[in-house]
Amino acid sequence: MKKWQCFFCGFTYDENLGLPAEGILPGTLWEDIPETWICPECGAAKQDFAMIEAS
Repeated sequence: MKKWQCFFCGFTYDENLGLPAEGILPGTLWEDIPETWICPECGAAKQDFAMIEAS
């Protein structure tokens, strides 16, 4: 599983944890999140994230 970090605010999306409060279940891969998804912290676009860790 991988972690993805927002370039602007540093928010991290962890595929292991998902974002249940936003309807993204634990184990949801980054590529399975819609391209229209935005950072819940700052509103940045999905393309403004970079992979920071893979396990």
